[in-house]
Amino acid sequence: MSERIVRLGLMYPEGGGEYDYYLFADAVGWRVRPLVVAARLYGDDRSHDPENLKATARIDQLEVTARSLVPLAPHSCMWACTSGSFISGRAHALAQVEAIRAVLGCPTGSTSLAFVHALEAVGARRVAVLATYPEPVARAFQSFLAESGIAVVSLEWLGAVSGQVAFLTPHERLLAAARGADSPGADALLVPDTAVGGCALIEPLESELGKPVLVANQVTLWHGLRLAGPRVTAPGYGRLMAF
Repeated sequence: MSERIVRLGLMYPEGGGEYDYYLFADAVGWRVRPLVVAARLYGDDRSHDPENLKATARIDQLEVTARSLVPLAPHSCMWACTSGSFISGRAHALAQVEAIRAVLGCPTGSTSLAFVHALEAVGARRVAVLATYPEPVARAFQSFLAESGIAVVSLEWLGAVSGQVAFLTPHERLLAAARGADSPGADALLVPDTAVGGCALIEPLESELGKPVLVANQVTLWHGLRLAGPRVTAPGYGRLMAF
């Protein structure tokens, strides 16, 4: 791979799981520099309410956040919020990334769209989902995937009313819930929500389930790096990183 240090812009709402980005950067010898800026989050302790998510997803707010990255000249940028990129559907998700790209002038993506690209890469069309969100938001993610031709054959949700609550979910509970959400008919298991430090789930679940496991911060990193150009891989980040 190129020895260029990749400056990866990450527009991230308050949560707690952003340490995943720094752990990955450390694992690859800081050949990737995460440029994390805080995106405005609506709803405080109920940020996973659908109406609050739609406010978080507003394009004018994302443009303001993107401007704070301009002096850092990222090679690529990710709107690193799953629910804030799928809540209003695929067309809105595409409009979000186009607006951010117009501000920054670099390739841009979002976590929800990254899930779609990642599923294409691993050849998965039928998936199981463990969502941290309340049911209406979990169903909205299912609808978003359906717009891209991806069938959700098993859907479970934990009911976390905010990213902060999701972040505080114990690791062992997430592992157990992910196992319970899996289905023999699923080609891959998805764990959305960038608030969760989910990368630690990948290796044990892939080993146990024998299928790709895609989590929000992993697909965000993977797609952001693909947009920037070079392939950067590290052990422990799943089958996806081979693509």
